Amino acid sequence: MNNKLAWSTLILRVVLGITFFLHGLDKFSAGIGNTVGWFESIGLPGSLAYAVAVIELVGGLLLVVGLGSKIVSALLAVIMLGAIFTAKLSMGFLNGYEFDVALLAVALFIAVNGSQMWAIDSIFAGKKDQNHSQAA
Repeated sequence: MNNKLAWSTLILRVVLGITFFLHGLDKFSAGIGNTVGWFESIGLPGSLAYAVAVIELVGGLLLVVGLGSKIVSALLAVIMLGAIFTAKLSMGFLNGYEFDVALLAVALFIAVNGSQMWAIDSIFAGKKDQNHSQAA
């Protein structure tokens, strides 16, 4: 991966991670019961609020350190699709779901391409590459 792409992808991964970490933290800080109630008010199971908050909080941290970036980003993309289609679509694009679409695009980019620069995943990838070269 060329250096500009690696740095750009690192920036996307870290910003996405911080953004979701803070959204997850807010759900717990503001009282997860409020989020549960809001989920129920739009017809979603209240227990789903816990799953979303944990994925955002823990997933955000994992993205910042670069652990499981592809899987975490795929989960966050699913959350963004859910947010768009259950809560934001009726609001329209502007002042509605435009931010969610931007987060979805970044999450999909990381889910497809990964991000190895300054990532814990790169340590494991390096060991796997060494094991494959030794076996050959």
